[in-house]
Amino acid sequence: MSNLLSLTTFIPLVGAAILALFLRGNDIAAQRNAKWVALATTIATFIVSLFIIGQFDPSNTGFQMVEERDWLLGLKYKMGVDGISVLFVMLTTFLMPLVIASCWNVSDRVKEYMIAFLLLETLMLGVFMALDLVLFYLFFEAGLIPMFLIIGIWGGANRIYASFKFFLYTFLGSVLMLVAMVAMFTDAGTTDIPTLMTHTFANENFSVLGVQIIGGMQTLMWLAFFASFAVKMPMWPVHTWLPDAHVQAPTAGSVVLAAILLKMGGYGFLRFSLPMFPIGSEVMGPLVLWLSVIAIIYTSLVALVQTDMKKLIAYSSVAHMGYVTMGIFAVNQQGIDGAIFQMISHGFISGALFLAVGVIYDRMHTREIDAYGGLVNRMPAYALIFMFFTMANVGLPGTSGFVGEFLVLMGIFQVNTWLAVFAATGVILSAAYALWLYRRVVMGDLIKESLKTITDMTSREKFIMAPLIFMTLLLGVYPALVLDIIGPSVAALVDQYDTATAAFGAAADLAAAPAAH
Repeated sequence: MSNLLSLTTFIPLVGAAILALFLRGNDIAAQRNAKWVALATTIATFIVSLFIIGQFDPSNTGFQMVEERDWLLGLKYKMGVDGISVLFVMLTTFLMPLVIASCWNVSDRVKEYMIAFLLLETLMLGVFMALDLVLFYLFFEAGLIPMFLIIGIWGGANRIYASFKFFLYTFLGSVLMLVAMVAMFTDAGTTDIPTLMTHTFANENFSVLGVQIIGGMQTLMWLAFFASFAVKMPMWPVHTWLPDAHVQAPTAGSVVLAAILLKMGGYGFLRFSLPMFPIGSEVMGPLVLWLSVIAIIYTSLVALVQTDMKKLIAYSSVAHMGYVTMGIFAVNQQGIDGAIFQMISHGFISGALFLAVGVIYDRMHTREIDAYGGLVNRMPAYALIFMFFTMANVGLPGTSGFVGEFLVLMGIFQVNTWLAVFAATGVILSAAYALWLYRRVVMGDLIKESLKTITDMTSREKFIMAPLIFMTLLLGVYPALVLDIIGPSVAALVDQYDTATAAFGAAADLAAAPAAH
């Protein structure tokens, strides 16, 4: 199929249009129909996306299944996937049917709720497939709108504050990225991403107000993109929007936010920062590595004192994204392999943890840790599933959570031993807060009267968790499933980066040589 990528991207949009145009009323039957249409649409999207992975050739490090045609005002519509992006496409299409299935208890404005998620899926897929700067930016920014509505309309008591904080943080970061994109177009004369990845942007040092900018324009443009991607990840200290957004978002919104939306920041670093601004990445890389270590330790300690389950898991996500940024800016095969693996794995594990919180929230309508205790006595299946994903989140060998962290630590050890030592403490701290949460919620005697009639997971809830358990185990025991696909593309990226930075280093040495004499 020549238009396979576009077909996959826009099937959810077609589903949203069907819901908007043909579904009327808000009675029980209309609500049920909206859910079934949305579920069928996301399943169809996943099935079509299987053809993408089926046709994908991992040994080809370039972009594959490329679609290109003229668009508006001389702009190009260009889509394609490589070894770095194809798995994020698969992660998105795999998770969305589970997200829709988890919304079955929603009864408020169901049609609009489903439309928001279907629009969000199209926009997220577009981000991972776009091969044009303008197209990427439109998908990247437009994704804020449905998420803003999901939190602001269907969220908790403080949803308006959380939704505006989410929107303003992520939007303001992206404004600088837009400025850099204009500068890139002015310099290179194109918005074509594959062309820009091989274009050498100016890297001569210059001074601004007496401050020397090492790496010149590359460093400035790198900083502009960093402002956007660091907020999206989110990195410390621009992470504060995430806990608020998670706490206020409905369960399905939290799953999408943690499992897919956060990955856009990491994907942006790999698609733009490293290949297009290697000198900027080399100059600013040490700063990112130390910020990442601070994020891992600081947010893990903050997670230990949380009283809200969602907030604890949200801070856990920030800590795990710290490993991702460390792996990416180690800029070696193990580091970047580990970072991408960690992002894919985190999609399954964090999504499942937020679903697990949603299961008991649906029954008790509170996320306060102190409101629970002894659930194992009434909910043995829930206790087992929650334990599995708690262990995966900690990084237990045999689960996908172990592989990503281990590879990142191997990669960072080659760069800086002390960084690796500090980052490894995050593994211990994650065990502390994750097991503390599990013990408080699940273990012990069932003392509280309100919990004595609580029911175990339904067949639907178990069915949603089953694919996540399967993938977490499969990637834990057979990581080659991911590593074989990403390996050649990562190797090509590292080679390109090393060549560019070596040339810059040689030029800098040459320039310094006369001064030495």
